[in-house]
Amino acid sequence: MSDMSMLINGLKVTAEKGATFERRNPLDGSVATRAPAASPADATMAADAAAEAFKSWSQTGPSARRALLLKAADALEAKTPQFIEAVGAETGGTGMWAGFNVMLAAGMIREAASLTTQVAGEVIPSDVPGSLAMGVRQPAGVVLGIAPWNAPVILGVRAIATPLACGNTVIFKGSENCPRTHQLIVEAFQEAGFPPGVVNYITNAPADAAGVVEAIVAHPAVRRVNFTGSTKVGKIIAMTCARYLKPVVLELGGKAPMVILDDADITDAVNGAAFGCFANSGQICMSTERIIVDQRIADEFVKKFAAKASALPLGDPRKPEPVVLGSVIGMSTVEHCNALIDDALAKGAKLVCGGKADNTLMPATVLDHCTPEMKIYHEETFGPVKCIVRVNGVEEAVACANDNEYGLSAAVFGGDIARAFNVARRIDSGICHVNGPTVHDEAQMPFGGVKGSGIGRFGGKAGIAEFTELRWLTMQTTPRHYPF
Repeated sequence: MSDMSMLINGLKVTAEKGATFERRNPLDGSVATRAPAASPADATMAADAAAEAFKSWSQTGPSARRALLLKAADALEAKTPQFIEAVGAETGGTGMWAGFNVMLAAGMIREAASLTTQVAGEVIPSDVPGSLAMGVRQPAGVVLGIAPWNAPVILGVRAIATPLACGNTVIFKGSENCPRTHQLIVEAFQEAGFPPGVVNYITNAPADAAGVVEAIVAHPAVRRVNFTGSTKVGKIIAMTCARYLKPVVLELGGKAPMVILDDADITDAVNGAAFGCFANSGQICMSTERIIVDQRIADEFVKKFAAKASALPLGDPRKPEPVVLGSVIGMSTVEHCNALIDDALAKGAKLVCGGKADNTLMPATVLDHCTPEMKIYHEETFGPVKCIVRVNGVEEAVACANDNEYGLSAAVFGGDIARAFNVARRIDSGICHVNGPTVHDEAQMPFGGVKGSGIGRFGGKAGIAEFTELRWLTMQTTPRHYPF
């Protein structure tokens, strides 16, 4: 069990009145972490510290910011064993998943470091003689970053790195489900030498989240908010930001479709589907949730896919034997997925592998012949339970892919690349991959969704646009004529 502290203005601190909360391991209920339970007053202190630090950090040159970010990336990688232990204890994620998180997150920090000299503007032709007109990007101010537990290192770093590269200071609110994992990220930034107040870290008990978040959003120095998590909570965050007119970037839930056309390489599609469906037990916003397969090849695909899914090793991620599927985050996921299985089977679906679980070690489960009448067709499972929908031709496939409130990631598999690409262009999602899995992320890419999957984009130059203010500045270089 790990006791931990918050970080405000470079100092390790406890919460007001010493309040704490516990995060328990989802497999055995043992206490994994005891963390500070911040109050709104604690949150305001963090915002004050970040506001003061912004005065100097926003004036720090790009090379200095780059150097610190590169050191943070190295420090993060050095903590890989600690991340593996913390992820397993707090969320039940596998060592493979934790290690992948650290690798990708370190790359994100290095990509952010490369952005420091790309916070650029432009000279814009003016109709006023002698007027030099410019669009200039400047640091926005204090940024509140809120990250979830499911890809804790990747999404925690994403909430911090680009805002820092742009010259902002950050308040990072850790997930109640993985406060120690998120603290390790902040420790890496501290070890890199970031000045006090540039990166602040707070944790809160689940019941206190709304009050803590509102206290930060309401602070005058806070100019940007970014949140990754469920669509339900994202809407609450958006409404809070709207009350205070604070711009927000939201990356929310998904029901990613994977379309398999009749000319697809079935082995390739099976491998892509298995990775997209069952990485981190399906608890990824980009996880393949619906496999939409042309009925001409459906029987062969389902047979091979079920065989691969059934063979994926399942077990306690804290034990030395490597597993693909570890524990899901809690029994609420088990109960949700079991209910979806019961509903689908009652309405005519066929169970081809896996099945209901009675603990958080859930097997890879596949339901065939799913229809729109079933809850699993529409609802995000966020677990290793997946549905297959059989369609007749491209038009039905596209209609099925778009028949959902979400629109984050998607994939299309087909032998005719031009045909598959044209199908991809018709899918209503922020991201779509041809002959690649729905689960894919690169730090330099514009990452985000449409519809119920969010607003705004993380990543690369899109991230610069989100976390800076675009100002119009002019300089009159010659005498100007006025009408009166």
